[in-house]
Amino acid sequence: MNLNLFLLAAIAMVNVTNGTTTKVNLGTTASNFVILAKTGISTVPSSIITGNIAVSPIASTAITGFSLIIDSSNEFSTSSQVADTYTVKASDYTYGSELITAVNEMEAAYNDAAARPTSDDDDAFLNLGGGEIGGETLKTGVYTFDRDVTITGGDLTFDGEGNSDAVFIIQTSKSVSQAGNTRVILAGGAKAENIFWSVAGAVSVAAGSHSEGIFLVKNGVTFITGSSLNGRIFSQTAVTLQMATITETPYTQIRRGLRGLQVV
Repeated sequence: MNLNLFLLAAIAMVNVTNGTTTKVNLGTTASNFVILAKTGISTVPSSIITGNIAVSPIASTAITGFSLIIDSSNEFSTSSQVADTYTVKASDYTYGSELITAVNEMEAAYNDAAARPTSDDDDAFLNLGGGEIGGETLKTGVYTFDRDVTITGGDLTFDGEGNSDAVFIIQTSKSVSQAGNTRVILAGGAKAENIFWSVAGAVSVAAGSHSEGIFLVKNGVTFITGSSLNGRIFSQTAVTLQMATITETPYTQIRRGLRGLQVV
């Protein structure tokens, strides 16, 4: 086990032991990306992506709809749907082996978030609303669900209550779906970089909706026409976009606009 993965594992153990709501460590390589997926990234043009994207262990042929332009170095591609200064990476490009580390960190981050203990007040944090959290206002803590999580009954608000470091973890053994034309709203200093969705199933965000946070997902992630995200998508299968806008949220361990992977 390399040093980065050892530290991630150690952090996860501490978090599980003491029950505190601390930020999930994305790792120094995985945090270079706004979208990271194992089996593919597809788009129905035109999506707008601000941040680096990558697939591994699957090859670049699994990145579809982007009209990729390979750089002469064979280290990365560019696309008109990926903002200037950001790039597209894949396992079959030069230095693609570095993506092995990124995927390992992505999986470690998911395992960390999924293992966090539910916050103390079960009525507020365990199966809140029977899984329907549309219309709710969430304060800092770990929210656990053994059922599908839905945002259909109205907008969802994360309230930092004046604390810009407030961390929110929504973990479910099922899936997450957000209905069309609904919004995830930040209030009281809450930040997208401190919101973590740990999803064992799949994620679906319907047309015209906006979401916030970092999605750590075992299965597929889909953002439909006109939907948007301020955050990141880390999928252990595929990511499907349809004229979606995905904007990278800041992360303290990342250097923005990288042409090559760098560990801070």
